[in-house]
Amino acid sequence: MLLEPVSPKQNESIDLTFDDNMTPVKPYLIEALYRWISDNNLTPLVVADAGVKGLKVPENAIEDGKVVLNISMTATQGLAMEDDVISFSARFSGRPFLVVIPMAAVTAIYARENGRGMVFSNENG
Repeated sequence: MLLEPVSPKQNESIDLTFDDNMTPVKPYLIEALYRWISDNNLTPLVVADAGVKGLKVPENAIEDGKVVLNISMTATQGLAMEDDVISFSARFSGRPFLVVIPMAAVTAIYARENGRGMVFSNENG
């Protein structure tokens, strides 16, 4: 029996809760997608909800309550993807800034060039 791939319908979010006793899967998916996008010589962009507590980005980077950031190796220094946060240093208008993105704030990761990636439900917590 051949299994067909299942993909969510447009605007349908994926439930990322597998078991309350397991670590969250979202950080693993984000890191895997980051590597996949980068390995294909594309530019990984992450979208974050600016209303989530703990988000640290320059105010002028926020638009319509969200922020879209280039997290490629050439745009960041010291990129760290951990279970609860993504952090890195980047330049905004020529000035260095330590960016902190709680995992709860991440709503998408995708390639700038073709839009391929993943959208996450906004769990805020």
